Amino acid sequence: MIKEVQLRITLKDEKRSDILVLKSALKLDIDREDITGVKILRKSIDARKPKIILNYKVAVYIREALPKNSEYQFNYKDVSKAKSIHIIGFGPAGMYAALRCIELGFKPIVLERGKNVQDRRRDLKAINQDHFVNEDSNYCFGEGGAGTYSDGKLYTRSLKRGDVRRIFENLVFHGATDQILIDAHPHIGTNKLPKVVQNIRETILNYGGEIHFETRVTDFIIKNNKIQAIQLNNGEEITVEKVILATGHSARDIFYLLHKKQIALEAKSFAMGVRVEHPQHIIDSIQYHCSGERDALLPAASYGLVQQVNERGVYSFCMCPGGFIVPAATANGEIVVNGMSPSKRNNLYANSGIVVEIDVNKDLPKYEQFGALKGLEYQKNLEKLAFTSGGRSQVAPAQRLTDFVDGKLSIDLNPTSYQPGLNSAPLHSLLPKLIGSRLRKGFQAFGQKMKGYYTEEANIVGVESRTSSPVSIPRTETLEHPQISNLYPCGEGGGYAGGIVSAAMDGERCAEAASAIF
Repeated sequence: MIKEVQLRITLKDEKRSDILVLKSALKLDIDREDITGVKILRKSIDARKPKIILNYKVAVYIREALPKNSEYQFNYKDVSKAKSIHIIGFGPAGMYAALRCIELGFKPIVLERGKNVQDRRRDLKAINQDHFVNEDSNYCFGEGGAGTYSDGKLYTRSLKRGDVRRIFENLVFHGATDQILIDAHPHIGTNKLPKVVQNIRETILNYGGEIHFETRVTDFIIKNNKIQAIQLNNGEEITVEKVILATGHSARDIFYLLHKKQIALEAKSFAMGVRVEHPQHIIDSIQYHCSGERDALLPAASYGLVQQVNERGVYSFCMCPGGFIVPAATANGEIVVNGMSPSKRNNLYANSGIVVEIDVNKDLPKYEQFGALKGLEYQKNLEKLAFTSGGRSQVAPAQRLTDFVDGKLSIDLNPTSYQPGLNSAPLHSLLPKLIGSRLRKGFQAFGQKMKGYYTEEANIVGVESRTSSPVSIPRTETLEHPQISNLYPCGEGGGYAGGIVSAAMDGERCAEAASAIF
């Protein structure tokens, strides 16, 4: 017999190796000797009160053998001689589209502008140390997309878009820890995700798929409302039948190309702001109600904050406990910041994007001339402003949090995890009023919600501008573009995802749609 039960465990009891069996026996009113095993299904932390509780959902095996560890199996086929589906982009959407194509018996041919994970590291080093951005290989572009080197957080609210469990199991199948199947807020870590990504690449190649790195699409050859061929950066043209466009939220050249060819695009609301960085011990003390170091059983504390300010949401985004701020620009002459955490989340700092909702239909009247690209142009201008105010390198403009709210330049700045360095700048006057005034009120409200959050020990760093795509590419119920019948806009770049898991699910959906009407 197997019974599922919910257990609440204190930190003191958590130190006992047999606590789950003991608690399960009490909960079910049975002898502990009758329990042959306990399997953890879900685990979360309840830190709302000083006495912290660990919530477990477990399967209790009563006089029944615990099953052996599952080996996740996926029905991959040899597709080396099968019909081809071309996939542009090899981030989460492109990777999962390729894997699903193989299961469905089609050969994925992936075209990725960036480099593989190993070679990509050198370009990341060049951004951090030399302040040079390779516009095809950076924190956004390359094998695995933006997620590979920016954290690997897997939390999603997109539970109705596909099979979340299947996405997680496939990551475990390719080398991720099975802890992601249990944790309420699963996380792989930027130090471990590259190996998982490499294993996915090897699966695709081993079953007959193709992956072409440093291969950027420069043009679409269109006839009779279909893409007949794709032109590449080396001048080559390749004939195509189906195209899944999974280029991510930062592939501006693709948006410009589609716009130039008068292929329908739509302006999409998005969010922009700054990244705030605290010493991790401050966030721990607030969230765990402790004055010294947090309990060794507890992970680095995180937070989620939201506040309505003047009819727009101000909220935390991509919170990275025990993490780093990284330079995520995709072109020279711009500053973009993002966050990441290693698997242990053991860095001294906590950082999070704090961003303001931007309604492209109401907030950008001066950009109407750009039509569907108005949000993109607004985004670009703010990134260029950050580049100039930072000192015209990858050094980022920054300000103490309290100085930003008080409207005064910081005489000095707190230590930071951001490798290129910080330059004191008056972000309170540089940021557009649309964003800056709401951020100032938002930070004050957050300080009321989390006592200690509003502190001069925190820096804000600009700008956090790539939360999502400011452009969407429309598609029909069959997931095809309404004008181009064999083009399947996919993932974050199409406006249909907001993170690794939702992008992966959308990649699978597009692969299924493309193969269904071949």
